[in-house]
Amino acid sequence: MARVEDRRGLSHLTKAISEDGIGGWQIEKTPTLKAEPDKHPEELWGIEDPRISWLAELDRWAITYTAYSHGGPLVAIALTDDFIHFDRLGPAMPPEDKDAALFPRRINGKWALIHRPIVPSCVPGAHIWLSYSDDLVHWSNSQVLMYARRGGWWDASKIGLCAPPLETAEGWLMLYHGVRKTAAGTIYRLGLALLDLENPLKILHRSDEWVFSPIEGYERQGDVDDVVFSGGWVLDDKTGLLKMYYGGADTCIALATASISDLLEYIRKCPEPKIESV
Repeated sequence: MARVEDRRGLSHLTKAISEDGIGGWQIEKTPTLKAEPDKHPEELWGIEDPRISWLAELDRWAITYTAYSHGGPLVAIALTDDFIHFDRLGPAMPPEDKDAALFPRRINGKWALIHRPIVPSCVPGAHIWLSYSDDLVHWSNSQVLMYARRGGWWDASKIGLCAPPLETAEGWLMLYHGVRKTAAGTIYRLGLALLDLENPLKILHRSDEWVFSPIEGYERQGDVDDVVFSGGWVLDDKTGLLKMYYGGADTCIALATASISDLLEYIRKCPEPKIESV
């Protein structure tokens, strides 16, 4: 599911299919999931940034996406089993909130949602939060999962989830973006964290350095310069190859690959976060 912006400036989601996930893409000519502001006023100004998780318990795909309206961006959820028919569950979080994805299974009997609200806080900045639900509709027990760092770090002041968390034998591998403000504008880069399987609020390791940064021309120049932003990745269990799909400069969709074993070896060597780094 790709975000597509029309000439009004409003976004919808469109399905793209490839046999190998690399080439030969077939893109639907009409929106696959478009805003329905008459029924869902929170979608008045469009929908974007889908994250897709397979929920084996429900035998359905869950799509978390950002809906825009007068109230600002918020997290909404829809379910599907064929990417033709969709059941909207409505807003999961009030505005301003985005960068959300579901864990693919319940944790300690609860569904878990990673998201990024903008809330008044004694710790300034935009941080990654975690909330829980029994039914995917009503969410509570919201807590900060990971803080943006402060000062000159690449992920200072503003961070958010990228692709949905990936379950591995060593923990949940989390890909996130960090934003650094410079005199010439902002730079979006990607980093990694490893979360405990049964208590994702426990961060086992977090990369001090970014692992992916805008370098190519299509990542550095576009509608929004110097941005790499991933909304999804796919792991081939047989080969261990991880395909990461990402936006380049808010203008194109690109693909990068990595070995899951290499990423896990790297993140294992990263430090366990300390509260002093907040």
